[in-house]
Amino acid sequence: MNGVELVCPAGSLPALRAAVDNGADAVYLGFRDGTNARNFPGLNFDQRGAREGIRYAHERGAKVLLALNTYPQPQTWSRWTRAVDQAAELGVDALILADAGLMRYAARTHPGLRLHLSVQGSATSAEAIAFYREQFGIQRVVLPRVLSAQQVRRVVAQTDVEVEVFAFGSLCVMVEGRCYLSSYVTGESPNTCGACSPARAVQWSEGAAGREVRLNGVLIDVFGAHEPAGYPVLCKGRFRVEGRLGYAMEEPTSLSVLDILPELLEMGVSAIKVEGRQRSPAYVAQVTRVLRQALDACHADPAGFAPREEWVAALQRVAEGHTHTLGALERQWQ
Repeated sequence: MNGVELVCPAGSLPALRAAVDNGADAVYLGFRDGTNARNFPGLNFDQRGAREGIRYAHERGAKVLLALNTYPQPQTWSRWTRAVDQAAELGVDALILADAGLMRYAARTHPGLRLHLSVQGSATSAEAIAFYREQFGIQRVVLPRVLSAQQVRRVVAQTDVEVEVFAFGSLCVMVEGRCYLSSYVTGESPNTCGACSPARAVQWSEGAAGREVRLNGVLIDVFGAHEPAGYPVLCKGRFRVEGRLGYAMEEPTSLSVLDILPELLEMGVSAIKVEGRQRSPAYVAQVTRVLRQALDACHADPAGFAPREEWVAALQRVAEGHTHTLGALERQWQ
């Protein structure tokens, strides 16, 4: 139960510093293009920023993982291979990859570079993980958020590859970004352009009923004068269905594993991960601080561990919809 890493998001240099300063063992970031699955204006790193972020993290004992977790297309293949080469030159501690072709390129071109299988790869069995280990030498897998705790336990027991699970952050009704809803409305796949609800498709306007938000002209929500309005995604829009207005596909909520931290550590997971490279440095600082304290307390006394009220309240304040869930982890049926 020693050495479980806390992996935190770094969508910007201030967010990276916030994560490292508040106890992250590792941060993950992306380049400023569609090679990563959080390709939004104002986020991510150019070469200069990445170099500075890596220096800052390494000087304080934290690792830096680079997400190249979208799927290259034939006409843009060189953009992804160039990103692999740049990552190796910068000295990142690992690449987070989803595409098998890109894994082969990385393994052959930079054999000393550590590879992690992205959650976008959707490996949900020990057999799938073994394939990626044998073919490309991956050393860690990030499990999709569709497995129950029992299934996670089974996977960990059946593989010698390090297992990373999500601990806090937004949930998605789709299978890790394979979003036909977003593709249908915006014309761009999140798995190739790197953004669900790309910024160019988002339109805000003030209407008689309140603040209206559209994706590519499609109305997906209306917010009242004092109602919080997060970044719009189609699956969490409110629609009128059979006369009832509400969240037709998925209500905004966040995953939180505080209640089952001892169980996850006892299973033998190698890392827990915070979602949210699109979130603010203040969010990163608060979530990192809470999970650092919780992990340390759980390591010190797993049998006596219980989430503190202040931890729960702090995470609740930054959770989507101000609510949290264990998601599929608490599912009893298999």
